[in-house]
Amino acid sequence: MKRQALPLAAAAIGLVAPALATNGDNLIGIGPISRSLGGTGIAAPQDAISAVFSNPAAMCISPSCASPQVDAAITFFMPEVNAAVLAGPFGNYFGASDDTVYPIPALGVSFPIGDEAGRWRAGFAAYGVTGLGVDYRGTPIGNPNPGWGAPLVAGSYTDLAIMKIAPSIAYAVSPEFSVGFSAHIDYATLDLGLGPKNDFGFGAQIGLVWKPVQNVSVGLTYISPQSTTFDNVTDFDGNGLIDSLELEAPQQIGIGVAWTGLDDRLMIELDGRWINWSDAAGYDDFDWSDEWVVGLGVQYELLPRKLWIRGGYNFGTNPVKKHNGFNGAFLPGGIPAQVVNVQGKNIPRYYYETFRTIGFPAIVRHHLTIGVGWQIRPDLVLNVAYMHAFEESFSQTGAGPAGVPITLRSDLSEDSVDMGLTWRY
Repeated sequence: MKRQALPLAAAAIGLVAPALATNGDNLIGIGPISRSLGGTGIAAPQDAISAVFSNPAAMCISPSCASPQVDAAITFFMPEVNAAVLAGPFGNYFGASDDTVYPIPALGVSFPIGDEAGRWRAGFAAYGVTGLGVDYRGTPIGNPNPGWGAPLVAGSYTDLAIMKIAPSIAYAVSPEFSVGFSAHIDYATLDLGLGPKNDFGFGAQIGLVWKPVQNVSVGLTYISPQSTTFDNVTDFDGNGLIDSLELEAPQQIGIGVAWTGLDDRLMIELDGRWINWSDAAGYDDFDWSDEWVVGLGVQYELLPRKLWIRGGYNFGTNPVKKHNGFNGAFLPGGIPAQVVNVQGKNIPRYYYETFRTIGFPAIVRHHLTIGVGWQIRPDLVLNVAYMHAFEESFSQTGAGPAGVPITLRSDLSEDSVDMGLTWRY
């Protein structure tokens, strides 16, 4: 089988390393408070970072409205991912992706503006939405298969990082109703083995928060699609030309309901999100389905204005569809029996499927979170959170390059630790 007929470029379609970022390629929440509450915050965010990230309208109806504040946080994200290719007479291959701790920073600012009794609120946030990938280089998964003298899989190395900057503004129409707007500026870096490529994306977020009764808040938010294009990122079809790749963050709709009780010491929030992967460039090429996400968070003020304990749960459906029965065989002369068109480039079916399973394992669903907040002094609060995404396995079966049955599998679990400071001035 000719090596050139199994384009190495197919291995570089690792377009979305954020596949390891829990809800598809999205972190479940930004900052230690939101993440410890199961990624919730659409109806009642507790700090400036999660207010801008989850729903900018909440800057005018939330505890963070009491005074100007600055929030700084960092997430240490630790995925553990393994892969297997069970190729029958051509051997069984296993690999563990290189263990890496990904630091993901976040900064948020919120303050009142104008003279209308604090009705206007401005904010700003800069945060990483992901910063990870898979790296099977030096493992059997990342090496050529000796049986057919070509790459064993596609997507054995991927690296994507996205930083979002979001200036925001909110207006309290009344004490019970506010609206908000954020402009999104995305800076994305993608490395598929030829060095990092960069691009900017742009979009917007709108939201509203309504308090129908004193102890209940309802939030609604919409995020527009945001496209980035990475020029000269890889040779997709092996014709010697370096191609571009468009990757679009999908539109999202979120709704949340929060309730407070026990003299405002207890807060419970339930959020839901719809993420439109199936219509987003890049994700639709690899046949992702839309994702439904549910988050539940509980916060209790154990010591009045001094100590808060938090817990949460987040569930997101797996957007990666299974393609059992795929035909990844190659005909005599190294011609693929089937190809898949990805943004105008024909990729052999086998490499398309290995990438979806091994280079693109956005498969975790269940997340458990805990956290604590400690007021060090009246104007300074320390927040810490921990998240665990339980291990999930994803496998597909079909015909490999030699026409024999083959099984492709990925296993993924995740942990993260978040730390942050809130300064009210």
